Amino acid sequence: MVTPTLTNAWRVAASVPDPELPVVTIEDLGILRDVTEYEGARVHVQITPTYSACPAMETIRTDLIETLKDAGYVHVDVEFVLAPAWTTDWITEEGRAKLERHGIAPPAPRDGGPVDLTLSVRCPQCGSLDTHESSRFGSTACKALWVCRSCKEPFDRFKPL
Repeated sequence: MVTPTLTNAWRVAASVPDPELPVVTIEDLGILRDVTEYEGARVHVQITPTYSACPAMETIRTDLIETLKDAGYVHVDVEFVLAPAWTTDWITEEGRAKLERHGIAPPAPRDGGPVDLTLSVRCPQCGSLDTHESSRFGSTACKALWVCRSCKEPFDRFKPL
């Protein structure tokens, strides 16, 4: 068995984009947990949903299987791992930057501490802190809809978990 983070299979799996936010990969979001490559072009991938009922997980499984098979892997097994539960702390710094460039306000890392009370969120369009939550429910269940009072633009924000 090869160390997962050094395998070609890891690099291939890490390139799979999130189907709801294709500007970030499943690695950027911290969904990709482990990739183990075995003899005979076999690979086992572990992923964790951003929340337990995330509808994108079946699409991610299909995309992983197709991408790894296109890279020459004969047998691809994808396992959903629910514990420990995904947290926004697992979003990489690169992932946070990609989300912000795409107009989605990423949550600040908590580093295992309590979730901060958010009074305002920096607008990813103009940088203003004069924002407010318009709806707890955004374009997907893991995001909330916010509006900037300065530039008047709506934007999604990842809910801190």
